[in-house]
Formats: sequence, C-alpha cells, structure tokens
Amino acid sequence: MTALEGAETARVGIVLSGISECEDGLVISEDGHGLSYTSGRNKEETSFSFDQVVNVDNIQSVHAELLQPLTDSISAGYNGALLVCGVPTERICSLIDQSIIKQLLAELFSRILSQEKEELLISVSFLQFYPDGSAVDVLSPDRQTLKLVTHPVLGSLVGGLCEVCVCSEEEAYALYETCRETLKARADSMSNRCSFLFSVAVEWKLHPEEEESEVCRSRLQLFSLAGGASRTDLRGVSPLVKVLDQISCGATTADQLLPLLLYDALTGNSRAVLIYCINLQGLLDYETPSALALAQKVRGLVNKATVGRWSPRATEREIRDKIMELQTLMMSQGGGEFQNTHRLAELTQNLQIVKNQSWERRRDESKEIKNNRQEHGPTPNCNWHSSDHRETTDTERNLQEQLKLEMEEHIREGKGKVEKVQERVARIQELKKALREETLKNGAVTEKSDLCQQSQLEYNKAKERRRLLKEDHGRLIQEEVEKMERDLAQEQLPNEGPQRELLVLTRERQVLVMQMEALRTEALQAERDLQDQYHRHQQELCCLREESLQVFRAFRQVSEEHRKMSEGRYRCVLLEAVQDAVYLSAQNQQLQADNRQLHKALGELKDALAVRADPKVEPFSQQQ
Repeated sequence: MTALEGAETARVGIVLSGISECEDGLVISEDGHGLSYTSGRNKEETSFSFDQVVNVDNIQSVHAELLQPLTDSISAGYNGALLVCGVPTERICSLIDQSIIKQLLAELFSRILSQEKEELLISVSFLQFYPDGSAVDVLSPDRQTLKLVTHPVLGSLVGGLCEVCVCSEEEAYALYETCRETLKARADSMSNRCSFLFSVAVEWKLHPEEEESEVCRSRLQLFSLAGGASRTDLRGVSPLVKVLDQISCGATTADQLLPLLLYDALTGNSRAVLIYCINLQGLLDYETPSALALAQKVRGLVNKATVGRWSPRATEREIRDKIMELQTLMMSQGGGEFQNTHRLAELTQNLQIVKNQSWERRRDESKEIKNNRQEHGPTPNCNWHSSDHRETTDTERNLQEQLKLEMEEHIREGKGKVEKVQERVARIQELKKALREETLKNGAVTEKSDLCQQSQLEYNKAKERRRLLKEDHGRLIQEEVEKMERDLAQEQLPNEGPQRELLVLTRERQVLVMQMEALRTEALQAERDLQDQYHRHQQELCCLREESLQVFRAFRQVSEEHRKMSEGRYRCVLLEAVQDAVYLSAQNQQLQADNRQLHKALGELKDALAVRADPKVEPFSQQQ
C-alpha cells in the first residue's frame, strides 16, 4: 500500500446566529478569521482565532474557504471528515442541510464524475448514536453488531455496517433525508439529543485494463453531534467534549463507537473540518465561551492524511500465504501456542474484511437492501404494533402458500426438461429461505419483547414498593422513639433507679417489637415479590421454549415438505421405471416373435431358391 503523508491541523469555522442582539459582547475581526469575546460578568476580553467566522445569513461563504478544499482532497484520494456541532434550532438544522450538506455532496459528485473514471464505486451509510452510547445502523435490516476494526492495509472500518451504492448526488441526498426522517421518528422526543454519522465512500480502479488493478479509496464522514460545549447545557454534553478531554490527558477512548470514530477522524488518517453553530440569544455568558474554547482546541489538533492505494487480489493472496505458513508452522510444532493461535485468528479476520470489501459482494448487498426498503419501506418506529405483526403473519402465510403450490406443481409435473426442473427447484429453494428467515425474524419476538419489558417494569415497581414500605416503617419507628423520649421526660421519676430502668426497658421493648414486626412485614413482601418474579421468569422461559418450538416446527414442516416432495419424485421415477421395464419387456417379446417369423420365412425362401437352382429335380419330377 502506497501512502503519501502530510500532517496538518484541523480547520474550524464558526457560524453565528442572533448576533444583532449581542454584538457588544462578541466582535468579528475585519478579516473574518477571528473573534473578540467580552464576558458580561467581569468585562474580560478574550480573542479567538479561526479559519472563518460568518453570520448565519452568509453561511454560503464557508464553501470557498472550508468545504471546497475538503472535496478536492476527497476526489484526490484523501479521507475527509466534516463535524457539525451546536445546531440550536430546526431552522438552523434545515439551513445546514440545504446550504452545507447538499451542496457538499453536489460538489463532491461533480468533481468525481467529471474525472471520467471508468470503474467507480460510490456507497453511503448512516449511523445513529443515542445518548447512552449505543449505535444503530439505520440502513441495516438485520441490526448487526457494530464494531470498529483496524485493518493493516485498509485502516479503520466499522464491522457489520451496511452500505448502499448510489450513482448521483440526488440519490445520496435523498437517502440522507430518508435516514434523517427515520432518526426523528425513532428517537421521537430524544431526536435533538441523538448524533449521527453519514458516510460517503468512493473507490475507483487506477488501471481498469489490468486484471489486478490497484484501487484508490477515499471517504467523507459527515458528523452531526448533539449536545453543547458546556457541562451545564440542558441538551447534554457534546461527544466532542469527552473526546477532547481524553486526547488532552492522553487517555484511550472508550469502547463506544462514536468516541472511537471521532478520535480517528480528528487525529488519524483524515482531513477534518469543524463547523460550530453558536446561537447568541441569551447564551453569551454560558454556552458561548465554552463553545469558542472547544472550537479553539479542535483547531490545535494535528492529523496525518494519506492517499491509500491497495490491490484487493494481491492483499488477499498475501494474507492466504501467511495463513498457510502459520498453519504449517503450528502443525510442525505438534500443537498451537497461544501466540500462534491468536495470530491465526487475526489473519482470518483480516482476510474476511478484505473479502467483504469486494465490489461484487457490496453491490449485491446494496441491491438486497434497496429491494428490502422498496418492499417494506423504512421502519419509522422501533416498536412493533399489532398491525405490523399481523402483516408479518400474512407475509408468512403467503410464502407458505407459494411454497406449497410450487411443490405440488413440481410433484405433479415431475418429468420434464432439465432447465425447467432446475429453475423450479431454485424457485422452491428461494421460497424456503425466505420463509425460514421470516419465521426466525418474526416468530415470537413481539411477545418476548413485551414480556421482558413487563418483567422489568414489574421488578422496578416491586423494588419501589419495598423502598416505600421500608421508609414508612423507619418513619414510624422514629416517631415511636421520639414519643418514648417525650414520655420519659414527662415522667416524674428519678434519673436513676429500678422504676425508671423498668420503664425504659418496657418502652424499648415496644420499639424492638415494632422493629421486628416491620422486618417481618418487609421480609414477607420481599418473599411475595420474589415469588412473583419467579413466576414471571417461568413464564418468560415458557415463551422462549415456545418460540424455539415454533422455529423447530417451521423447520420440521419445511423438512417434511421437502421429504414428501423427494418421496413423490422418487415414487414417480420408480413408477416410470417399472412402466418402462414392462413396456421394454413386451417390446422385446414382440421383437423375438417377429424374429422367429422372419427366420421361418427366410428358411422357406432359401428352400424355394434351392429347388429352382437344382436342374435334376425337374426331370425327376416329370418321370414320376
């Protein structure tokens, strides 16, 4: 892999809105590359330097200074990352989409398609990040596990990520808008606290005429990060703040996917651009200084962008050779050491990553995803309603009916041309696969999910009920102790003496009895809750067992139908063979009878010819 290295700092642009109301505290420099901020509390002035500072009404000017160099780099083979932070309102969000995202995609596709590359592959992906750190692939129909993996040749990749191939910027932006709407529908009230990543991967062959041509790879990552720069922001803290804190203290990033991706975009093999939107209305002494300081930190980050060229077939062949050598070494040693085993697993994973990056496989997966979205459409909500489950049931029933009809037709017709038989068998296999996937996906997932949620809800209710009961008992006991102290204070008895001691012991005994009764009540309540929880777990276990039985029943039904189909085919073939044998036997007997008749006629003909050919026979017959 050839790499052209060049270290450079991240570029930062600031977009201001509502500046007319706060212009006394924030002043843009004459060259448009700096800001002077004056605190409203202590009147202390602080200067910040950026690559560009614009008002929201002049947001189009960021293209020439920040975005056009980014598209030039990506079209030349570099990776690029655009981070958008601090979007305060829906109006600004819509403006960012139309004025920055859409125009950036248009310029990128225009530059790439104008170069007239013969063999080109452009694909897009969309990841959604929730505030708890979980990530969802919006384009994935199977919800595969997402994990950032590092390949020695390809660099950082997201394992399990689905990509859709596109041909134009209109198709890419339409997919972007669809995913954004899906994000809003799924997250509902949490949509303004969810971040997302829209990626555009571009690959082209440098020498298309060669069989093992090198491939140039570049990638554009569009991050939209929710949250603010201040830790007191009601929208939460931006993930960028946490990543910069980890970079400044030299700590490694967390296992969550978004911090890892941000760390790689800001310090790895990429050219980064940050656009921070600051709303100055009422936030001058709170969010604004934190946002400016955060943007200033990003501008100080240094990354090394490289142009990577690699040959897929040569890389795959090299990894296979290493695997063969390592396997030979492990066999010669009579057993595998832990280090060799770990190395073999790593090489196998790298080989699988290379195979998954093949254009043919990615185009097939993209076609399948597009077909699935056209048939079912993007699911706007993660929850399954009863109507969705009913539609799924109808889908399974339709597949079963189609499979039954195909099998009956296959058994009925049976014998025929080889091409038609193979086509029918392939159609049956496709229907069986679709039915199996539909059954496994939708069998009893809704019921199990509802039971799990109900079980968790009941557990939380029981826990809260025990806590309240414990607090009530504690309050009653505390009141009894205070009452005892008041009664003792009112008694006209000496401080020391058997009468006072007997009275104190009596009152303390009452308190102890109350405490024991409270503990007994709490224990009984805990036992009842435990019993209820046990019954719920038993119910969940039964549901899981029923789900497994449903899967096995479906598999058994398909296997039984396949067996019946095969048995019917074999019976038809056997019957045809018997009929053919009987027919051939009759034909053989007829041919033997005809053969005998022919032999007899031939003998008579020979005798007649012999009589005609012998001259002595005629005089002898005249004398007689």
